[in-house]
Amino acid sequence: MSRYVLALDQGTTSSRAILFDHDGAVAGVDQYEFTQHFPRPGWVEHDPEEIWTSQLRAARGALAAAGAAARDVAAIGISNQRETALVWDRATGEPLYNAIVWQSRQTAPICDALRERGLEDEVRARTGLVIDSYFSGTKFRFILDAIDGAQARAERGELACGTVDSWLLHKLTKGGVHATEYSNASRTLLYNIHERRWDDRLLDALRLPKALLPEVCASSGIFGMADAEWLGAEIPIAGIAGDQQAALFGQGCTQPGQAKNTYGTGCFLLMNTGSEAHRSETGLLTTLAWGIADRVDYALEGSIFVAGSAVQWLRDGIGLIESAAESEALAASVEDTGGVYLVPAFVGLGAPYWDERARGALVGITRGTSRAHVVRATLEAIAYQTRDVVECMREDSGLALESLRVDGGACANDFLMQFQADVLGASVERPALLEVTAKGAAALAGLAVGHWSDLGELGSGDELRVFEPRMDAGRRDALYADWKRAVERSREWDRG
Repeated sequence: MSRYVLALDQGTTSSRAILFDHDGAVAGVDQYEFTQHFPRPGWVEHDPEEIWTSQLRAARGALAAAGAAARDVAAIGISNQRETALVWDRATGEPLYNAIVWQSRQTAPICDALRERGLEDEVRARTGLVIDSYFSGTKFRFILDAIDGAQARAERGELACGTVDSWLLHKLTKGGVHATEYSNASRTLLYNIHERRWDDRLLDALRLPKALLPEVCASSGIFGMADAEWLGAEIPIAGIAGDQQAALFGQGCTQPGQAKNTYGTGCFLLMNTGSEAHRSETGLLTTLAWGIADRVDYALEGSIFVAGSAVQWLRDGIGLIESAAESEALAASVEDTGGVYLVPAFVGLGAPYWDERARGALVGITRGTSRAHVVRATLEAIAYQTRDVVECMREDSGLALESLRVDGGACANDFLMQFQADVLGASVERPALLEVTAKGAAALAGLAVGHWSDLGELGSGDELRVFEPRMDAGRRDALYADWKRAVERSREWDRG
């Protein structure tokens, strides 16, 4: 009997691989960062081959760390940065262009043109999304426009497009499979989430031939076999979900009303709404959570573009800290921010503002402002942005948020989690295992091949650390009101 399931967790700044044993414990892990390319202000790109090689290296490293071989692995699950878009040659597998990252604003003019054509309401009704350069469809259009002859090649069926899951499937199967699944498809701006099909009207609007697109499959099921060359034996690829939906599944949020927030490069709060797609009136997204067998679950989502990457900016961009871990002690070294607010709109603002022309703002600076104040303001900004989304979710769902399940690398920061509880006025629950994105991908794969019979076998009752709110309501509301003032200073700053 196979002992493990291998999760490939392909993120925005690194590729991880985690090997889970039958009890849901981590048996082996490996991780590699890769290069972030910023060819112009607001543009973010990745080298597709570096995505692949870093992910393969991590997979091999995780097996080695556990002393395991491919024959010990029952299945592979994939979670991925969702809206990052690629186009490649079907025959050779050669990418036409760099991967355009979900954070990138380079397709804003294409989005403007779609809005000018009056398509906003139609896009929202069909896809649950807003027209924004965050999503993949306009990125596919950009790449075809950027490469001479690419449109004609696409129309002849010579090219393939997809999100990172499709790219990894292509590489793992040596071009044998061109597929995706419901959660990733629902983030493209091209997929009708109600009829569950690529939408001809939206494909026509972006002049994208249907021949480019992957087949859409259930999130839990066998997609194909990883070639023996990569890990030493063929292994079924049996589960895929976009990173945030994978985290929702890994947190055990499988019932309507259950919610989680992932603190990674960005910050993403999802609430399971069951078999019904709820249209948001407050700027949230309606999205597919996953599909298992003949059933799909939907979710409401608030997407925050910059969270952990703001701390990375403190380290790499302006050199205020030497490591992300240092931010916690620095933030706690001062009583408050001294009135300083950072709005990290480095690539625009996501939910609920959807302002792709917003830019970062640091306000309230005085001669007494110190490095610690700026670091604290950066961490507090993550919590304020989360409250923005929670307020919308409360309004859309009519449900009071009593607790929030959290995960992702940045939630290891105790200062941030306590401030999050304070500014929400709700308890924050952090599981012992923070890598629930990988756990969700592993669960989808393991369930598909019968390695596990249900989520409970993976230890879904992980020990929790609970952060309870300590701040009085008056102070909480005053701080949040000033945050909203700061956000307004950042709005529509880049006039193109």
